[in-house]
Amino acid sequence: MQNALSDLLATRDWLLADGATGTNLFNMGLASGDAPELWNVTEPEKIRALYRGAVEAGSDLFLTNTFGGNASRLKLHQAEGQVRELNRLGAALGREIADQAGRKVVVAGSMGPTGEIMAPMGTLTHELAVEMFHEQAEGLKEGGADVLWVETISAPEEYKAAAEAAALAGMPWCGTMSFDTAGRTMMGLTSAAMVQTVRRLANPPLAFGANCGVGASDLLRTVLGFVEAGAELPIIAKGNAGIPKYVDGHIHYDGTPELMAEYAVLARDCGARIIGGCCGTMPDHLRAMRTALETRASGPRPTLAQIEAALGGFSSAVDGTEAGGNAPERTRSSSRRRRGT
Repeated sequence: MQNALSDLLATRDWLLADGATGTNLFNMGLASGDAPELWNVTEPEKIRALYRGAVEAGSDLFLTNTFGGNASRLKLHQAEGQVRELNRLGAALGREIADQAGRKVVVAGSMGPTGEIMAPMGTLTHELAVEMFHEQAEGLKEGGADVLWVETISAPEEYKAAAEAAALAGMPWCGTMSFDTAGRTMMGLTSAAMVQTVRRLANPPLAFGANCGVGASDLLRTVLGFVEAGAELPIIAKGNAGIPKYVDGHIHYDGTPELMAEYAVLARDCGARIIGGCCGTMPDHLRAMRTALETRASGPRPTLAQIEAALGGFSSAVDGTEAGGNAPERTRSSSRRRRGT
């Protein structure tokens, strides 16, 4: 299937994704507890500004303001009947900004987790999860999204449901999970297990990877885990801008533009092809990341010790893959790097 993201991946060694949605919107006045997706209706200029900020900072793709735009999450705001419209508007505003960019920019329709626990541990069935993701996907498609972007998933069952929904909508998709629990997702999945999950999908993503989590160091350890497990598809790295700290009544991420520039170069050298930021990542961070990627030559795959020295320590001693014998080694230095075509 020919699409804008595949076209870019075919001609570029790396692509710069966007940064944070929530952090930027909070800075624009979004109140804690409010649904950001409702701003697609009530504050369209601010959503345009969000998207424009990423494009002007150099992003090759940006995510739509639709992360919580599924029926389960919107029900918390009595807006479950607006799923399709809120997603359509989020994508349409993005399409408008991308088409004005003067270069190819991909509009990625964000689809976050449902917030419910999948059966048999919880009550969310596969069929209902597919239905919710499909409803959201159709709205994003109608609004002009180039690709669906499933993110911050913890359960492989929910990831599979999103893959099936993308197929029903006839849309290409990408998907990331959040490895925030000692190198595993909240539901216990390791980086190596995610590679196996992706391989078994009937409708595989264009690219897969990790987002959010704890900090940039942990996220890059996960990327190395994907590579060690023999990942064939392009890898996505979208790490937080440092570690969150409570400062003057609000959450502040301590990652500087200089630190995120180091992270971007290390992510590329670890083997990631799509590199962006997550929580706390602002346009200034993105500009520094773009400059670093454009001006600094590729290097050998970094060791965990080199990542730790550049970005800070890991949140846990292990990443969950060590029992399988494919854990990234702390001291090994290797020039082997997996490259997409």
